[in-house]
Amino acid sequence: QVQLAESGGGLVQAGGSLRLSCAASGRTGSSYVMGWFRQAPGKARDFIAAIRWSGTSTYYADSVKGRFTISRDNAKNTVYLQLNSLKAEDTAVYYCAGRQGYTIATVRDRSFYAYWGQGTQVTVSS
Repeated sequence: QVQLAESGGGLVQAGGSLRLSCAASGRTGSSYVMGWFRQAPGKARDFIAAIRWSGTSTYYADSVKGRFTISRDNAKNTVYLQLNSLKAEDTAVYYCAGRQGYTIATVRDRSFYAYWGQGTQVTVSS
């Protein structure tokens, strides 16, 4: 069992930055993949980014590529999402998710993630 806890959300002006953190506890390992998703009111929960616990592979949604950066600190069992050049349309609840194993075809699919945090609100004012 893996527990995930997000932090770092808040209110920021358009063009600003935030860094979200996801602390993982429980059984994780090199085969795990950690992802970030977001959900705006009345919309589906969308993939943002993912990273493997080992290696250098990262994956991004086209909508955030070049603005958001996912990273990890294995010693702290923590995954980060750096949000830069924020826009009003980035306003959403951001969720951290985890899964054991992955395929490139499914890394963006939320249904393949077994573990979820409770989410952290990001609000961007225009």
